[in-house]
Amino acid sequence: MSSAANGNDSKKFKGDIRSPGTPSRVIHVRKLPSDINEAEVISLGLPFGKVTNLLMLKGKNQAFLEMNTEEAAQTMVSYYSSVTPVIRNHPIFMQYSNHKELKTDNSPNQVRAQAALQAVNAVQTGSMSIAGVDPTGVTGPSPVLRVIVENLFYPVTLDVLHQIFSKFGTVLKVITFTKNNQFQALLQFADGLTAQHAKLALDGQNIYNACCTLRISFSKLTSLNVKYNNDKSRDYTRPDLPTGDSQPAIEHHAMAAFATPGIISAAPYAGAHAFPPAFAIQQAAVIARGITWCLSVLGLAVPGVPGALASLAIPGAAAAAAAAGRLGFPALSGGHCVMLVSNLNPERVTPQCLFILFGVYGDVIRVKIMFNKKENALIQMSDGTQAQLAMSHLNGQKLYGRALRITLSKHTTVQLPREGHEDQGLTKDYSNSPLHRFKKPGSKNYSNIFPPSSTLHLSNIPPSVVEDDLKMLFSSSGAMVKNFKFFQKDRKMALIQMGSVEEAIESLIEFHNHDLGENHHLRVSFSKSTF
Repeated sequence: MSSAANGNDSKKFKGDIRSPGTPSRVIHVRKLPSDINEAEVISLGLPFGKVTNLLMLKGKNQAFLEMNTEEAAQTMVSYYSSVTPVIRNHPIFMQYSNHKELKTDNSPNQVRAQAALQAVNAVQTGSMSIAGVDPTGVTGPSPVLRVIVENLFYPVTLDVLHQIFSKFGTVLKVITFTKNNQFQALLQFADGLTAQHAKLALDGQNIYNACCTLRISFSKLTSLNVKYNNDKSRDYTRPDLPTGDSQPAIEHHAMAAFATPGIISAAPYAGAHAFPPAFAIQQAAVIARGITWCLSVLGLAVPGVPGALASLAIPGAAAAAAAAGRLGFPALSGGHCVMLVSNLNPERVTPQCLFILFGVYGDVIRVKIMFNKKENALIQMSDGTQAQLAMSHLNGQKLYGRALRITLSKHTTVQLPREGHEDQGLTKDYSNSPLHRFKKPGSKNYSNIFPPSSTLHLSNIPPSVVEDDLKMLFSSSGAMVKNFKFFQKDRKMALIQMGSVEEAIESLIEFHNHDLGENHHLRVSFSKSTF
């Protein structure tokens, strides 16, 4: 077999699907997603050295990447053997090729691959002005990105976005807003090329484990007009701008996010119950304007921790040691989905009431109140992220006169009682409950998760039900109704303010899924709104 791989003879590549052999500058990349582009494949190799050639075999979901030195290829294969790269939720596999170099032809696919490679190399060497060059084939990208955060399980602040996107270069301005019930942002970089690399690396990635997914596109705007520096917008080039309102300082919001258990923190790789960090490498490049920016920070994920972002700045030769680095944005452990809830009021608490309350923050699978100690219960959520979320919001809240104490349990599942063993109905399986809020991917419920508050959000109200009906319903249990209003644009929804947070919690438990007639069951959740 020839040591040179040619683009028009794919039969020669069959030998490359064997176990990794002798080190070579050419790396065989397998199991690529069908919609991958050339720039994404090139980005796999950029952190380790110069990529000198690329051969795409899209029909086979494969590619061959040629590095400038054998040492660079060895470092790359060594790193990816310990941290499997994931692109668009597909784990990618790579090994040394039997070929020592690549020879490409003039087919349209290979011409595109060469154009992408030349554009990236031009950026690396600073040999030409590339302000209008996009390795994906798009010219003149806007310096303004439009960012949508899907599956908003945890709060995402302006500062969190700034921290993530600043890994690529100077962020000049940020504006955040909510549109179509989605948290969105417009973010302006110093130049379009930096914006393009940020989009390439971060589009489709998750800020936190399995949630807060970034969807990124280029904005039609070329510049942002920011009037105020507050928690919703900021112009980093104009620190003199007024706040425009009485919103708390941005630093306060950032600290609140960083202090929330299980959200964002810095922690070393801890072995069995943590994961190696996702891979992100800053590579400095000097372009004609003399700007130092991040050429390639690729958010690659570890299996089981899709898209969790990390922040590493490591020379290419040391990339193999990255697996022992620090986590900038660690993912929550996939386990620990069972919580131990103590200090319950045994006279009032039932499995159903715990199912409804904890179901605000995730899908409850099973509830078990201890037979011999009814002040304690085990609650199993569908995953560890939901357990952390419920614990962070409900720990310390009062339920029927007692403050809940919640910790993660050592148990991995809640066991059902064995056949013939009576437990007085203290154990319930809710696996197939129709009341789960989060089974549907992309559900709006993800973006409407808030801490317990005295104001409740009501929805699915039939046209025949009026304000007095709902106020009478919520006061029927002895609670105080302080305020009420229908949504102006949609009378299927309303806000109701109870006398206290504790009364709101108990009202949510009692009236969520209440039959209002006309085949309408009331939906109740906590609201961030105030009257």
